[in-house]
Amino acid sequence: MTAGIVEVDVHGMNVENAVREIGQQVQRAGSSVYRIRVIHGYHGGTRIRNGIWEEFSYGREPRVKRIEMGSNQGITELVLREF
Repeated sequence: MTAGIVEVDVHGMNVENAVREIGQQVQRAGSSVYRIRVIHGYHGGTRIRNGIWEEFSYGREPRVKRIEMGSNQGITELVLREF
């Protein structure tokens, strides 16, 4: 974990379990956490990526301000607050 960033690796999970795990991380995130980096993979992770966007975007989760693509296509980042 980098200071302020929580990494969650959901490789091998189904969409429901991955979304549940990410939701738990969002709820547990303290005030020092400004970003949750979800590592879902690219080839098998596209369903998870789509599930993340469905579940956490459009104001559905008040703690998530926005969602961004990570440094590669296998990573999605949930921004909880500005750094």
